[in-house]
Amino acid sequence: MRVLVTGTDGYLGSLLAPELLRDGHDVLGVDTGFYKHGWLYHGVDAVAHTIATDIRRLTPAHLEGVDAVVHMAELSNDPLGELSPTITYDVNHAGSVRLAQLAKEAGVSRFVYMSSCSVYGVADGEVDEESPIDPQTAYAECKALVERDVTAMADDDFSPTFMRNATAYGASPRMRFDIVLNNLCGLAWTQGRIALNSDGTPWRPLVHALDIAQAIQLALVAPREIVHAETFNVGDSAHNYRVRDIAEIVAETFPGCELTLGASGGDNRSYRVSFEKIANKLPGFSCDWDAVRGARQLHDVFSAIALDEQTFTGRGHTRLLQLKHLIDTGQLDDQLFWRTR
Repeated sequence: MRVLVTGTDGYLGSLLAPELLRDGHDVLGVDTGFYKHGWLYHGVDAVAHTIATDIRRLTPAHLEGVDAVVHMAELSNDPLGELSPTITYDVNHAGSVRLAQLAKEAGVSRFVYMSSCSVYGVADGEVDEESPIDPQTAYAECKALVERDVTAMADDDFSPTFMRNATAYGASPRMRFDIVLNNLCGLAWTQGRIALNSDGTPWRPLVHALDIAQAIQLALVAPREIVHAETFNVGDSAHNYRVRDIAEIVAETFPGCELTLGASGGDNRSYRVSFEKIANKLPGFSCDWDAVRGARQLHDVFSAIALDEQTFTGRGHTRLLQLKHLIDTGQLDDQLFWRTR
């Protein structure tokens, strides 16, 4: 299968592409290259040929002969989305829908879209794929809009599938330290302490980056009737954690780390998610990782590379800092297109 993957130089894409290559797929990557500055360690044995372009500038020619698209390349988290909501909608909503339209017109049969459990926002009790959504940020709202608009495009020849990932964690060569477990592990290693700004009561579902890759691999080859116009929460129902539980796991994994909790308030996003659908309906899927194993993996990586505080806090592994740097230095214009190549 010829698979076009957007975001192959990103946190998830740099892990997914080698897995797809190992499966025997012909993989073509697309990535604008915002985050090439960040390479934490040599952790993959293959990389896909990647076209350096913005998804908004893809043409029908890029999709010739492509059997499936895995779309991951968007402005990638809530703080980044709030930096410029207008551009977030242009890239994450309009750009993603345009890519789906190009894929459909080119005869691409499968379109796997990386959505997010953040579409649930603030929720009482446990939510599943049939629950109402309540996106709280531009990033989450764009995910919901793409799901709506691309679902309407589904027909006998075009099968979109929507993967609502839990909050990702785990080691990646293109590391991200702006997501909760990775961030707490970095703090524990470089500073010997974790000081939460809240009481840690909000719930977060977590999923390892390699388990996300596994879900995508399986969705690409599953019988069409299982994945056609379907939405799957990606994770494990046993891996809903309170933020303070995550912090305690990290503190136990990093000896000598001091943990302190703050007051209630602040970020009110809290949701527990059911992952029964993906466990029961996507053939072969199960999460191989939990937060304990993930924290140990990060401890081992940090030890092996002697992670220092400058690397942890630098722009190479924090999306917002890197994007601000590219804007402030004039490398990107006001639409987030490169000024020079």
